[in-house]
Amino acid sequence: MALRKILGMETEFGIFHRRAGDSNPIAASSVLINAYINSLDRSGTASPIPRVGWDFVDETPANDARGLNLFTAMAPEVEIHLVNAVLTNGARYYVDHAHPELSTPECADPLTVVLYDRAAEMILVESMRQANAALPEGEEIVVYKNNSDRKGNSYGTHENYLMDRTTPFSRVVAQIMPHFVTRQIYTGAGKVGSEAVGISSEQVPFQITQRADFFEEQVGLETTLKRPIVNTRDEPHADAKKYRRLHVIVGDANLSQVSTFLKIGPTALVLCLVEDDCLDRTFVLKDPVLAMRQVSYDLSLRRPLELDGGGSITALDMQWEYFRSAQRYAESRGLDCIGGEEVGGEVLRRWEHVLTALESDPMQLADQLDWVAKYRLINGYRERHDLRWNDARMAAMDLQYHDMRPAKSLFSRLGVETLVDDADAAVAMSEPPEDTRAYFRGKCLQKWSDDIVAANWDSMVFDIGDDPLRRVPMMEPTRGTKAHVGSLLAECETSSELLRRLGS
Repeated sequence: MALRKILGMETEFGIFHRRAGDSNPIAASSVLINAYINSLDRSGTASPIPRVGWDFVDETPANDARGLNLFTAMAPEVEIHLVNAVLTNGARYYVDHAHPELSTPECADPLTVVLYDRAAEMILVESMRQANAALPEGEEIVVYKNNSDRKGNSYGTHENYLMDRTTPFSRVVAQIMPHFVTRQIYTGAGKVGSEAVGISSEQVPFQITQRADFFEEQVGLETTLKRPIVNTRDEPHADAKKYRRLHVIVGDANLSQVSTFLKIGPTALVLCLVEDDCLDRTFVLKDPVLAMRQVSYDLSLRRPLELDGGGSITALDMQWEYFRSAQRYAESRGLDCIGGEEVGGEVLRRWEHVLTALESDPMQLADQLDWVAKYRLINGYRERHDLRWNDARMAAMDLQYHDMRPAKSLFSRLGVETLVDDADAAVAMSEPPEDTRAYFRGKCLQKWSDDIVAANWDSMVFDIGDDPLRRVPMMEPTRGTKAHVGSLLAECETSSELLRRLGS
């Protein structure tokens, strides 16, 4: 049976420092994150967020799931000198290249990912508030949840899925590739124009996704150059003999919670089918990289994609094929692999609903999907004012849709459906999920941050005054939960007692 999918998401946010002179995004990102780490709690009493840094000992971004790779030297660099903090909700908040990035804690179902993604947005909003309050008059740091700066640069929103190491990686690649290409029809954030070389605004006035223009390879290790549809980074952050972590880099940053839910849920379920080799049909696209753009540029959702060996299929029809396989899988094997019948059933219901609506009239999903909401907003303005798509105001509205300042955000004015309450997300800003190892990490940080030297996804390092330091491994993502260690953490008064009892 397929493993239960432990899930997570990493979002790189766009950032701009309004000031006299050049804006340095690395410096601005550091100011932003430090402002949050040093912020006071809501009661106004001194309660700084624990300054526990990230432990890089297990960072191996050059490991490739295909084995020996001639391009290993080009793997992403680990930037240990930049701000890198672990939060009490189990998340990681850090400067990644020239962006602030927030990685959610490990989550045990797609709806929990939505909750912690919303909490991440609220953390960024609070970070802006704290940073801007300390900046000189006339300066401001602005954060955007998007994927492109319109200068040829793209920054990512990455997803992570726990998988069984015994599943052949070649099967993972072959069976998930068409899903990544075609799921854009409900996961896209929408974009005015194109940044692909040689493509004009007349050819592509508006497209479904922000990321399709930037993918050049089918399979590969890179994340910033020659981006691949299927990324091969082999860094499980867990027991490498049992698990792999599929690191997905093709998704857009979504503000719509429904789009986020459908980005994570169906993908997790399709990966369960891949592990159990239960897909009813498999498809091989003739040119997946070309198909990525064809899907993104086709608002009609009717363009056929060429299949290897002849024939064709539309993105919508291919998604129906995946859905029907998933539906039959759920009927025969259940949905424990993506969090149980309640959340899993909602994944199937939402998936079927959006495919049905996309088939008849995508515009009826303007209150649910990002690309549809953005298109209706911007196109409505364009038609009222008789503007061309290449008018600068169109690109400005596109950017303002993603503005994280509540008073400036166009998205926040549209009444798009939500799946989680902001009150719950506010709690999730500081409290970890209870059903993954993030619970142990977060609660230890809340109780004993002064005794924790560093932490990462699969271990924590304690300094209890003895020599040497004590590392506590957390190699099983489904252990360290409240059910597993809640009583232990409540009973221990000191970190020394915790380590003693863990050792016994």
